[in-house]
Amino acid sequence: MTNPYAGSGVNTEAGDLAVSLMKKAVSATHNKNVFGSLGGFAGAMDVSFLKNFQQPILATSTDGVGTKVAIAQAIDKHDTIGQDLVGMVVDDIVVMGAKSLFMTDYIACGKLVPTRIAEIVTGIAKACGEVDVALLGGETAEHPGLLGDNEYDVAGAAVGAVEAAKVLGPEKVKVGDVVLGLASSGLHSNGYSLVRKIVEDSKLDYTQSVSEFGSKSLGEVLLEPTMLYTGVLNQLLESELGNSVHALSHITGGGIAANLSRVLPVGVSLEISRASWSPHEVFRVLAEWGAYQLESLEGTWNLGLGFAAVVDSAAASAISAKLNQLGMKTWQLGVIEKAADTAGFVTSAKGVEGGAVRLSGSYA
Repeated sequence: MTNPYAGSGVNTEAGDLAVSLMKKAVSATHNKNVFGSLGGFAGAMDVSFLKNFQQPILATSTDGVGTKVAIAQAIDKHDTIGQDLVGMVVDDIVVMGAKSLFMTDYIACGKLVPTRIAEIVTGIAKACGEVDVALLGGETAEHPGLLGDNEYDVAGAAVGAVEAAKVLGPEKVKVGDVVLGLASSGLHSNGYSLVRKIVEDSKLDYTQSVSEFGSKSLGEVLLEPTMLYTGVLNQLLESELGNSVHALSHITGGGIAANLSRVLPVGVSLEISRASWSPHEVFRVLAEWGAYQLESLEGTWNLGLGFAAVVDSAAASAISAKLNQLGMKTWQLGVIEKAADTAGFVTSAKGVEGGAVRLSGSYA
């Protein structure tokens, strides 16, 4: 008997095949706390260990990858988008000082191509495994007529936990604290609408290489996956230096100053020295193609600064050394001061009044 649903453009058999192709990668992220197996209506985790917390706080985050997926679709390369998704979600949770426990994903597509979906989810699972997060499940939906055959979008959500006394944030920040910068791997997953406009205006093709980036295609360069910070930062927070970390900031949408302002208390200021780091080549080339000054892009791209940590000054050198030892390039951005004249500073973000932040000087 013919399946009427197939006639509308939805292939449930393709969905089943996609699950079978990704099952091994997803199952590899499951630890002893995962309850049940892949394929249920919901994922589940045994959280009996939270009984050992004095006051367990759950943290949750949800996000997507944005229009970066358009570049993956343009060059038919889908194995890195998953890491972008994981980074955008779990690295927001660690900002609270929490450890992510599990994640779920959602993929909407115009036509379900099993190998493509499996490639995306395998990338998600691999990244989850790298940061010790269980991928409990997800959903793939075909939306024929709404999305093209080769179009898709991805989203994810995660849940983490932290002891209430160890929650990081503005209330722990004090004058004299040192702010450390953690390097990004590139554009991460923000500002791609501008990236795509620059490429379109420059009449460039994602599938071709350009002299500025060597033999790699332009699309491959722009798909450099998002750096994963959660694993390293959780190690730091669980170490003897953890109590010296007062606040963390994930430099994502809104840019550098805004994302730092929102983790600082009202009444303090931070002057960031641009000379303390040199933005990656990808930022310089795109800025040149678009005829922009790097300084004008600080509210759109991370410019090589993917994360920031506000730490006790007495432990700053030790924390920087530990992060570098764990493979995370780190440097000093500035010092928290008592706010005076805040003209020219960013003082709020996402509807939250925070500390005053501005960047000064020129990039190295």
